[in-house]
Amino acid sequence: MTFSIVARSDDGTRWGVAVASKFLAAGAVVPGVRAPLGAIATQSFANMRYLPDGFALLGSGHDAQASLDVLVAADEGRDQRQAGIVDAAGSAATFTGDECLDWAGGITGPGYAIQGNILTGPHVVAAMRDAYLAHPADAFETRLHAALLAGDRAGGDSRGRQSAALLVGGVGAGYGGGSDIAIDLRVDDHPDPVVELGRLMEIHSLLFGSPESTLPLEGETAARLRRALDTLGYDDPDLEKALERAAGIENLEERLVPGAVDPVVLDFLERLAAAAC
Repeated sequence: MTFSIVARSDDGTRWGVAVASKFLAAGAVVPGVRAPLGAIATQSFANMRYLPDGFALLGSGHDAQASLDVLVAADEGRDQRQAGIVDAAGSAATFTGDECLDWAGGITGPGYAIQGNILTGPHVVAAMRDAYLAHPADAFETRLHAALLAGDRAGGDSRGRQSAALLVGGVGAGYGGGSDIAIDLRVDDHPDPVVELGRLMEIHSLLFGSPESTLPLEGETAARLRRALDTLGYDDPDLEKALERAAGIENLEERLVPGAVDPVVLDFLERLAAAAC
């Protein structure tokens, strides 16, 4: 009923799970991330004790395979379970019980575990692997979503579509540096949930991404910003204060830089202003 990828970023700073299923709110059940210990997915009659117990095992020094072995051995329902784990070092393990509904199985590689059940065939997990490995320079969350989308478009859950989720963590990677969860996005009930998840990711990147470059608040840049802010009603004569006000209202404060403007913010405000005219 579910397919997922559990992975660690190549630089070893982030862990994540991407999942899709013909199941309501799979993101509330399947994924777990705890930096810097690793990431876990539990699915197919999911045993949610795999998440806290699995992280406890990882924290005590067990690697991914040893942790999964202990979880499975202690589980009387193991024959119907499926799970994947990636640990702090990037070691990966996957398990599929003998009574999981066909097609069910998984594959692992350096830094990733991919698994699914009630799929249209093994080509689904193969497509996920190929997509994840295809563009190693892409952002980690982009690669996870690409894998999920490839699995979905290869046939995915043989029963259809309903939900999808993305959970990514890293030490201090959360909002304002105050948590270890960088991305926690869920599409709980939607006719095309993996595509909808991609749309939410674009919004998340806009609101919470870090500036890749900045423009000094002078000359034509300052004039463009002033025009946009005035049009939107942020007419404080102090340009930086007007920008701060706009950023606070539009949830763009993570992209503020003293004495400068993120081009992404400038473009966004200009588009808002154009729409307001």
